[in-house]
Amino acid sequence: MNEKEKMLKGEWHDANFDIDLIKERKKAEQFCFDFNMSKPGSDKQLASLKQILGRDIPKGLTILAPAYFDYGVYTHFGEGVFVNHGCYFMDGGTITIGNNVFIGPFCGFYTASHPMNYTDRNKGLERALPIHIGDNCWFGANVVVLQGVKIGSGCVIAAGSVVTKDLPENCLAAGVPASIKKYLKQ
Repeated sequence: MNEKEKMLKGEWHDANFDIDLIKERKKAEQFCFDFNMSKPGSDKQLASLKQILGRDIPKGLTILAPAYFDYGVYTHFGEGVFVNHGCYFMDGGTITIGNNVFIGPFCGFYTASHPMNYTDRNKGLERALPIHIGDNCWFGANVVVLQGVKIGSGCVIAAGSVVTKDLPENCLAAGVPASIKKYLKQ
């Protein structure tokens, strides 16, 4: 099994020194540069976004520059998603975002982690676990979502929160680490 296959299966893999993964990230970095440096809403910017995602742009998707992706092709947006300025998608593990999700500025979605043991960490090992976000969620500014987290539909995540564990549908979560503050009526 190669390093990319290990990565996509959520296994420990060489993310720092594997030539194929490095090439994929450099390609995505170039597409992000083109997207971020293009006139907002221009054909060039939309073409760059399509290259980043590796597929057609979902209906109603808005991503404001700058935006950053490690790979791009492993992030999947639903329809009607709004992503504000300065967001980062560390998508070694897949990131799936449902329909009508609002993402505030400077949010980060981090699928990767590294070994606690520095000997293994210095070997470039990483493990990426998927993030899944349901429909109709709202993320305030500067929210961080960590690897392996599932957030149910209808959630609101308060600004500055760090989501480390799964959240059920229709809740307001806040804090570091984020905890449920109340359930929301729909």
